Amino acid sequence: MTLAQRLQDDLTRAIRERDDLRRDSLRMAIAAVYNAQKGARRDLSDDEVVSVLMGEIKARRETIEALEGAGRAEATTEEQGKLDVISGYLPEQLSSDELDTLVRTAIDETGAASPRDMGKVMAALMPRVKGRAEGKQVSGAVARELARRDLSGHGH
Repeated sequence: MTLAQRLQDDLTRAIRERDDLRRDSLRMAIAAVYNAQKGARRDLSDDEVVSVLMGEIKARRETIEALEGAGRAEATTEEQGKLDVISGYLPEQLSSDELDTLVRTAIDETGAASPRDMGKVMAALMPRVKGRAEGKQVSGAVARELARRDLSGHGH
């Protein structure tokens, strides 16, 4: 079963069980996948569906930040619920230790020596963490490690 089919089956189940939060979250995710499929003029692979869901999660996080800034706790709770539902469809997320290990490996492989080499490291790293870590989290880890290495004055 593809990820897109699983989303659809789970939506049907949520409607039957009258789980409004799950139903609304899945409808939103399925609509985003549908729009991406229309744009691509074909069915999406599971990896492509994961990318769409990552985009939805990023949008939810931005909405949550805006709502928190506006002091709207009830709406924030609902958005967090949607984010949690969608997150359940992503591959298992990397721990910070796993991410740091991948970052160090990518820096070593690319020969990056300073924060100026960030793009090179990100290009090597992103395919390895696809769907398992957010870009913001990855770039933060890369920046920290490059800065640490730059301060020490040499690679290790």
